[in-house]
Amino acid sequence: MAFLKSIFLLTLLVPQFDQNSWLNEEVKSELETITFESYSNEMYREMNEDEMSFKAFQIALRGYHKLLHQGKLKNKQYLTVIDFTKSANQDRMFVINMDSKTIIHKCLVAHGMKTGGEFAQDFSNEDGSHKSSFGFYQVNETYNGRHDLSIKLDGMEYCNDNARSRGVVIHSAEYVSEEYVGSNGRLGRSYGCPAVSEKNYKEVVKLISGGSCLYIYYPDRHYLRKSRYANADLDYLMANVAE
Repeated sequence: MAFLKSIFLLTLLVPQFDQNSWLNEEVKSELETITFESYSNEMYREMNEDEMSFKAFQIALRGYHKLLHQGKLKNKQYLTVIDFTKSANQDRMFVINMDSKTIIHKCLVAHGMKTGGEFAQDFSNEDGSHKSSFGFYQVNETYNGRHDLSIKLDGMEYCNDNARSRGVVIHSAEYVSEEYVGSNGRLGRSYGCPAVSEKNYKEVVKLISGGSCLYIYYPDRHYLRKSRYANADLDYLMANVAE
């Protein structure tokens, strides 16, 4: 199964590869049974992290592979998932090492002050809205600004493509901590940035900056119908290999 999964990944990462020239008929037959559904289910079980919802992970995995197949991720080793269906008082940011198939970091993350209180509810792509935006992003270059070390984000979809002009970045904040929750009853909120815990922040920045994939999950019905990344059909790649 591990060998077949490696072939699955190869078809996603190297679209120009001559996928049929070296596969014997037995392997081709087995490939017909490999689907994205089974691949994502097995990877989720291997990670053994039930704090991250399977739905958020599965959509993130679809978009990650779609962006990777399009050559839009310079840093392919890490996939970051933020699950905005969870309480702000719980860990809801997960950094996945796609090589080892493990979650290497999880932490608290704030949403925009006008997106909601303890739970995120309202989202916007407009400048000055002080709201968060969901969808897929590139995590790009670092810089030192108002919040010291920060990472610029580029939204990849209609619902977040103003991220850079809005100044939506990843940064750490003192109001993102268990101590703050204990004193105030809930996590603090940002102006729309996914502000994260200061714990191990610099180490995480080194890992995910430089063109990795970030997915902010929220089950907005219109988005889930429209997004080409959330609905990426990856099974067709396997079908092409098996033909």
